[in-house]
Amino acid sequence: MTTTTSTSLENIRNIGFIAHIDAGKTTVTERVLFFAGRIYKIGGVDEGTTVMDWMAQERERGITITSASTTASWKQYDINIIDTPGHVDFTAEVERSLRILDGGVVVIDAVAGVQPQSETVWRQADKYSVPRICFVNKMDRVGADFFRAIDSIAHRLKANPVAIQIPIGAEDNFQGVVDLIEERTYTYLEEGPVDPVEGPVPEEMIEEFRNYRAALIEKIAETDDNLMMKYLEDEEISNEEIKQALRQATIDYRIVPVVCGTALKHRGIQPLLDAIGDYLPSPLDVVPTQGKDPRTEEPLTRHATDEPFSALAFKTVADPYIGRLVYFRVYSGHADSGSMVYNASRKRRERLGRLVLMNAQRREDLEEVNAGQIVAAVGLKDTVTGDTICDINNPVVLETITFPDPVVSIAIEPKSRGDQDKLSDALIKMADEDPTFKIIYDDETGQTVVSGMGELHLDIITDRMKREYKVEANVGKPRVAYRETIRSKATAEGRFVRQTGGHGQFGHVWMDIEPLKEGSGIQFESKIRGGAIPQEFIPAVEEGAREALQAGPLSGFPIVDVKLTLTDGTFHDVDSSKMSFAIAGSMATKTLVARAHVFLLEPVMKIEVVTPGDYLGEVIGDLGRRRAQIQNIEGTGEIQVIGARIPLGESFGYANSLRSLTQGRASYSMEFDNYLEVPKGFEAEV
Repeated sequence: MTTTTSTSLENIRNIGFIAHIDAGKTTVTERVLFFAGRIYKIGGVDEGTTVMDWMAQERERGITITSASTTASWKQYDINIIDTPGHVDFTAEVERSLRILDGGVVVIDAVAGVQPQSETVWRQADKYSVPRICFVNKMDRVGADFFRAIDSIAHRLKANPVAIQIPIGAEDNFQGVVDLIEERTYTYLEEGPVDPVEGPVPEEMIEEFRNYRAALIEKIAETDDNLMMKYLEDEEISNEEIKQALRQATIDYRIVPVVCGTALKHRGIQPLLDAIGDYLPSPLDVVPTQGKDPRTEEPLTRHATDEPFSALAFKTVADPYIGRLVYFRVYSGHADSGSMVYNASRKRRERLGRLVLMNAQRREDLEEVNAGQIVAAVGLKDTVTGDTICDINNPVVLETITFPDPVVSIAIEPKSRGDQDKLSDALIKMADEDPTFKIIYDDETGQTVVSGMGELHLDIITDRMKREYKVEANVGKPRVAYRETIRSKATAEGRFVRQTGGHGQFGHVWMDIEPLKEGSGIQFESKIRGGAIPQEFIPAVEEGAREALQAGPLSGFPIVDVKLTLTDGTFHDVDSSKMSFAIAGSMATKTLVARAHVFLLEPVMKIEVVTPGDYLGEVIGDLGRRRAQIQNIEGTGEIQVIGARIPLGESFGYANSLRSLTQGRASYSMEFDNYLEVPKGFEAEV
């Protein structure tokens, strides 16, 4: 079936559901799709029957691994939805999703409040300036507290949350919500997926309703001068004025509207859909996307209306039925199925073959795509994540997507020689899909080393390799991706001369090195003046220098956070070449590093352990033995929450250890924090 779309831009919502693992995000998404008429049977995470978690590994483990895309309609709105993973190992999926979304729904556990991964996704949403609303889920659970959850949003996320609903009851007595703006109740009188019954605010809740409505109006008035004047002069403010001001404040990141419900019991989903349409932005409401002209490097802006076609690829998938799928968000203009487009990032022409609208793993064919849509295409052979595709006659390169470096590696080899090609093919395809999955072939050992964001990430990779690509392999133990850096400045010479009879080689450079602050990467600057080295040889010096930094002198790990400066050199009219200057740059860099007092860095993770108070001492003791530094301990009833930082290498096997220490009653979450120097006495263990 071929689908055409005609929804006006102001009624399109491109949103993502983001949350900490186990907050109920996928369950919320499934209920949204059901009530919006996209699916006709509700799937369950525990049963492994959800639409959005369609991979075998997702259904078995009850977690989201890869972001899934779908679309649904609610009232006059077309809502393009991306369900993202909650586990930190798959943070790249969240990163690339947020880059192309206009708004987000952050799912918060009503019992636990804001959890560590919620903080991570919140920072990612801040990075891409994504307006969001919060849905406090699991209101039916023992210990659920809507207002405590709102306090945790304000405290832990440093946001400005505003309740636009208040719950009717809690835990087993959670019956629905009171809409503070519309002054109505939405009550669920029956079990199961039914529409709520609308009614007036009950007498016993009138005082509570008035207090929270007054607080809501006051917060909204603070963001709007006209409303503030009316508020101060006690003039009546209409519900429509409140909604318009709240919508603008949400889009401007000044207010975060908060709603609540329990997705498992189908309550609160319809009001959530209303809030998505009412308060999250359309493509017309967000700042026009920025880019540059690849021919002149001049900045360009692409608006969603009446401009040439431009789109950003944010995901690639090897589909077993139709081949390689490239997902992209259209920022401006339109394109037809079968038309030629220009990959401005790689300066290549590509054909938009088959265009499809995705519903998780199911597909609907499209004749064309327009601004504001999120779709996939078959036929883009050279386009990868982060590339811009655009009109051939109006090229633009949009801001790309950045991903964190992997921190864990394993060696992998096929069980039989006949599987070598199958293994290489499988790894290449998975690396194409996942920008945080890297492959390195070690010439010295003859091993293939793959790197990812954590043990779970690599476990999923190896499992997919066996199931999807039918490759049996031997997998080594996880290894930490250490780094090396320097303490001091240094100066060195690199001289490469091979002059025999005939054409020889001559490259000669002087270079400086200096340390940079963490996260700066590698910087290169040329201070060559007066033609001491011809301009065409300077990129070769940089290439050779960067190559030399890939393996440090201590343990062979990459050197990071340094600045290299090319200061002087000489050349030969006949014998100098790019190769000779690349070698000279490499030689100088190796000498520089040796003189600049190299030291080893290890990845450090931020960990949060939730444990019954009875086991607090055992958990802290175990963390201490793992070189963890305790940051804080907070009590919530009989539950203790330990915040700490732990070296990644010491965290391997922690899940089993924690389970054993606490009889399976404790849990933890972990995310990458930073790189720190390996303490004296531990370097030999690396």
